[in-house]
Amino acid sequence: MEKITKILLTESEMPRQWYNIIADMPNKPLPPLNPATGQPVAAEDLAVIFPMELIRQEVSTERYIDIPEEVLDLYRTYRPSPLFRARGLEKALGTKSKIYYKYEGGNYSGSHKANTAIPQAYYNKMEGVRRITTETGAGQWGSAMSFACNHFGLELLVFMVKVSFNQKPGRKLMMNTYNARVVPSPSTMTAAGRKVLENDPDSPGSLGIAISEAMEIAAQDPYTKYSLGSVLNHVILHQTIIGQEALIQMDKAGDYPDVVVGCFGGGSNFSGIAFPFLRENLTNGKNTRLVAVEPASCPKLTKGKFTYDFGDQSGMTPLLPMYTLGHNFIPDKIHAGGLRYHGAGVLVSQLRKDGFVEAKSKLQRECFESAILFARTEGILPAPESSYAIAGALDEARRADLEGVSRTILFNLSGHGHFDITAYEKYFEGNLPDHEATAEEIELSLNQSAVPAV
Repeated sequence: MEKITKILLTESEMPRQWYNIIADMPNKPLPPLNPATGQPVAAEDLAVIFPMELIRQEVSTERYIDIPEEVLDLYRTYRPSPLFRARGLEKALGTKSKIYYKYEGGNYSGSHKANTAIPQAYYNKMEGVRRITTETGAGQWGSAMSFACNHFGLELLVFMVKVSFNQKPGRKLMMNTYNARVVPSPSTMTAAGRKVLENDPDSPGSLGIAISEAMEIAAQDPYTKYSLGSVLNHVILHQTIIGQEALIQMDKAGDYPDVVVGCFGGGSNFSGIAFPFLRENLTNGKNTRLVAVEPASCPKLTKGKFTYDFGDQSGMTPLLPMYTLGHNFIPDKIHAGGLRYHGAGVLVSQLRKDGFVEAKSKLQRECFESAILFARTEGILPAPESSYAIAGALDEARRADLEGVSRTILFNLSGHGHFDITAYEKYFEGNLPDHEATAEEIELSLNQSAVPAV
């Protein structure tokens, strides 16, 4: 029998709709609240920073939403993305289990972020927006958005978390190449940034701070809107093309996953691959486990609290019902910058609360060890963020072997690590410290956040 290693789809097999998990959730998520009134946020409240079509998608309960043809045209330059059977990795582990990975690093940005950057730029352009502001952690989102904005003729201002700005100069230069302006955050450009710098001139920054800065600028100009790369419902919606493709590819391989694994920052790449399989659990009687793997230094799903909290540090966003470490939480300077976010997306949070998804945390050295094993056996250098998914998949294979069973494991390799080579250098030098957030640190942050409890 022929050994299948790479499972491809044709353009005609690419999904033409995004999947909205809200339609199938037994318990719908709680509404975002206006912090001033305590009432559910109205569409007009969001219109200051988002275009109306994205607001409609944010609150939609429709099961499927059509992908515009202009978006499909750009998708076709890199989609459908390949699914691989990790035979080299399986052999190195000596496992009885089968390991598959969906590779999202083969596009211009090198990560899954292009899947939502393209539609977000498109919808803004269609509504007459001239400039977009955004944040980026490790730079994948900023890279994705910079090309998409340039393609649709939009200006882009990116607030890049300062620790990543210094760690990953290649990402900044890539964004500049695509015509974006990149500012290290916290900055002196905004009141939010200046306040942080007054309290801590050496602040490494965080995604929460960068979001505050980007939103502050967007709110000052009617022709400027804000764009977010994870967390929100419409962002997760766009990423479901990953899992929908993977469903077709697993069927072509004559297999089906017992467990689906993704790294976890705000929720976009995990949800993108997991939610279409969760749909099968909820509607067709499947029983796939869905596992989100987050950093031990930023463990909102495993050690955080489910409550209403702000999505940014300054309190400019609505209050969101989510697992959080508190919006004042500043994560340790791990190299997986895209996972350094204090909260979890509303949809994942509700599903985690209801027991439909699992979560675990990992220290960064173990994740880099897993990434290097993967690179040596599969040939792709993973992004530091993706290394958490690899480590989670290896856990599943080893657990199955100890139990004497064979499982089918699927994980999302959300991006490559070509711009993160200095992180690997630190690892080989033995200069990549582990950090685990303590219960005391988390409790202090939650107390300082002072938001209403659910």
